[in-house]
Amino acid sequence: MTNTNAMMMQRDLEVIWHPCTQMKDHETLPLIPIQSGKGVYLYDFEGNSYIDAVSSWWVNLFGHANPQINAKIKTQLDTLEHVLLAGFTHEPAVELAHKLVNITPEVLKKVFYVDNGSSAVEAALKMSYHYHLNSGKRKPVFLSLTNSYHGETIGALSVGDVALYKTTYEPLLISNMQVAVPKDQSQEAAVEALGLLEQVLIERSDEIAAFILEPLIQGAGGMHMYHPDYLTGARVLTQKYDVHLIADEIMTGFGRTGKMFAFDHTDVSPDFMTLSKGLTGGYLPLSVVMTTEDVYAAFYCDYNEYKAFLHSHSYTGNPLACAAALATLEIFEQNDVLAENEKKAAYIKKRLKSFEALPNVKEVRQQGMVAAIELQGYDARERIGLKLYEYALTQGVLLRPLGHIIYFMPPYIITYEEIDKMMDVAYAGIEKLEKKV
Repeated sequence: MTNTNAMMMQRDLEVIWHPCTQMKDHETLPLIPIQSGKGVYLYDFEGNSYIDAVSSWWVNLFGHANPQINAKIKTQLDTLEHVLLAGFTHEPAVELAHKLVNITPEVLKKVFYVDNGSSAVEAALKMSYHYHLNSGKRKPVFLSLTNSYHGETIGALSVGDVALYKTTYEPLLISNMQVAVPKDQSQEAAVEALGLLEQVLIERSDEIAAFILEPLIQGAGGMHMYHPDYLTGARVLTQKYDVHLIADEIMTGFGRTGKMFAFDHTDVSPDFMTLSKGLTGGYLPLSVVMTTEDVYAAFYCDYNEYKAFLHSHSYTGNPLACAAALATLEIFEQNDVLAENEKKAAYIKKRLKSFEALPNVKEVRQQGMVAAIELQGYDARERIGLKLYEYALTQGVLLRPLGHIIYFMPPYIITYEEIDKMMDVAYAGIEKLEKKV
């Protein structure tokens, strides 16, 4: 590591505690100081470039330093940087809310602003429980899928099922239970899992407020994927048994699955939809809870402090973040992004075929602009993902595997040549691993 990078790394490690990181690793693993970004590339202080193959934790849709998003934020900065959203409003929040209502499933008519993904999940859980309470029912339990992830605040963590994040905090969590996720992307697996879901709802629906799921792709759960028929069936069952359906589209929203939202692969709508990450194109923290007129009406009344939804964040509906989101949606409106993504997804699918022949690859899977390679034969303590991460950095690619799952989730502006490099580096890294099958 060169002097400038090394100095920046040293200054960082003196004061910063990084997320999802065992800090002791950085005694030997170099921390990469990033000075700038442009397009799909990140640049360190010595000019080394890295293809951002994971969209900086799944948020960046149209590249770093995107001129159109930059311009919108700069214009907004000269007008209004922030104002409280209680008793006040502003144009970016109003315009963004209307656009979101127009592009999300038809029944979702109301927008509640929050400021990050976990907080959006928290708000949706509270809304669901409170709705039932206002309707005269006490339903304190939430249902989610096995292997799911919904965030790391207490409520969001409660409805997740990734032990790495959850086990330590088990005594602090709210009432929750899990039902089996479809085992693969087949329709048969969806039907089987729906049978299990109905059994749970028959037995426990009188105490379950909502069923929350990541539609089609479980992100932190190793990019596990399943068939859209499960979403359709889950909607039918939750309506039948008076349980809300919460679609956590924080990762899957805004084109990742091949359509604007994962629920667009069906003809049904959830009661709640949480959105964040790609909402602002990867620029600023912002999230929303989309919900129905029915849910909204349950809180609409003459003054009653117990019936009102008293949930707030200081930076709710921040104008700069709303401006970034508006610019992001404008790019979708002005360009046929989904059609171009379809072509790139087809190319990625073709390239994935070569990984299937590697003896240490168990499975490859894909949904739209998300692709995953599952390795086999390794113990978690070998930290195979970390080895691949280190190797990829030496080749100018930022991969951040989920344990033994290697995945690609690049910005949509990635070129075919850059896709080739991203996948060639991953292939070479997997080839270099000791074969353990």
